[in-house]
Amino acid sequence: MNTRLTTGTQKWYPVYTHPRAEKKAAQALAQKGIDTYLPLRRQLKQWSDRKKWVDEPFIKSYLFVRITEHEQAEVLMTKGVARFIYFGGKIASMPARQIDDLKLLMASPLELEITEENLLPGEKIIIKAGSLKGMTGEVISYRSQKQLALRLESLGCSIIIHVAASLIDRF
Repeated sequence: MNTRLTTGTQKWYPVYTHPRAEKKAAQALAQKGIDTYLPLRRQLKQWSDRKKWVDEPFIKSYLFVRITEHEQAEVLMTKGVARFIYFGGKIASMPARQIDDLKLLMASPLELEITEENLLPGEKIIIKAGSLKGMTGEVISYRSQKQLALRLESLGCSIIIHVAASLIDRF
């Protein structure tokens, strides 16, 4: 239950947290009555003695808060919060629709991956891990982080490969 008295329009803002402090920061903000969204994904982690399913932040060091401009200082005074994200010299805000879309994506059964890779058609790549390790090719199209259309030099044809962008290097 949100007990805050709000004046003004609430907007969604992306917040940068200290490393590995996303869950604690979200919890501290929620205790202050601030509406937060921390996208989590379930992953199987392996330790030397066991395996365990854990919920990890989908976007490392990020969470989202819905507040008015007057509440920005309160967010910054929360343990685990480092800063707001800026764009064009101003604190960046996000349309509610984008948060709704992110929630919808997170609820879908699709395998999602965050990458900063921007592979372009014509780039030469090498697959650095997995069953196709060492295979070289040329990017024909880049459809998503996990779907690349490649021209494989060693096979002399184009095929669509479902491979994580993190397993690919440029050369």
